[in-house]
Amino acid sequence: MPGNILAPGAVLVLWTLAMLIWAAVTRFQAFGKAGIDLKAAPPGGRGVDLEGVLPPLTNWKSHNYTHLLEQPTLFYAVIIFLHLSGGDVGYTRGLAWAYVVLRIIHSLWQSTVNRIPVRFIIFALSTLCLLALTLLAVIATLGN
Repeated sequence: MPGNILAPGAVLVLWTLAMLIWAAVTRFQAFGKAGIDLKAAPPGGRGVDLEGVLPPLTNWKSHNYTHLLEQPTLFYAVIIFLHLSGGDVGYTRGLAWAYVVLRIIHSLWQSTVNRIPVRFIIFALSTLCLLALTLLAVIATLGN
């Protein structure tokens, strides 16, 4: 696998920002359709306040953006540990890319179809990749 283990992390950051843009665009479009005037919004409003106000299909993108700021933070730390400890090898890069691809698939599924059984399977597979990477990072860091 070419490159280094940091490349999948950079791609996932880019994907997270793409999801932020998608969530923002769909929300602003939905504001107009729902007759929401942001200038009249009370101070301190949060995204969760829009649940039940905006259509679920709109909110799903925001939900996924939030998810990309949760578990993937562990992924970023693990790939840095692997990079710094000599654990940046072909199979760890493969697992890192698998994690990123599965997270992108998860994003697309959650943002468009959002059927829970399939979403859970995609999430579970990505979590297994992260678990394997974490165990390999522990081995790599304890071995040096």
